[in-house]
Amino acid sequence: MIVTTTETVPGKEITEIVGICRGSTVRARNVGRDMLAGLKNIVGGEIDGYTKLQAESREQALQRMTQDAEKLGADAVVNVRFTTSTIMQGASEILAYGTAVKLS
Repeated sequence: MIVTTTETVPGKEITEIVGICRGSTVRARNVGRDMLAGLKNIVGGEIDGYTKLQAESREQALQRMTQDAEKLGADAVVNVRFTTSTIMQGASEILAYGTAVKLS
């Protein structure tokens, strides 16, 4: 499965748009990470726990989007985008979406 943020795939022709595909995950912080983040907030620097949480969330959303595209019979997903929204305090959704297409 080709996944790209561009509108086209170099060397390939889009023969059919099969639909929008999406994948999301909702993640919450935990007390351990919050305590360490509070300490980092005092001394400064990257909050590794949150960086890892966000990276894992993006990968899971991307994987779910790819699975959705496969169900649609797509060869590729073009125009991939990510968005995030707060669900409640301490929890957010990561959404990956794009256009599922067939290629020649």
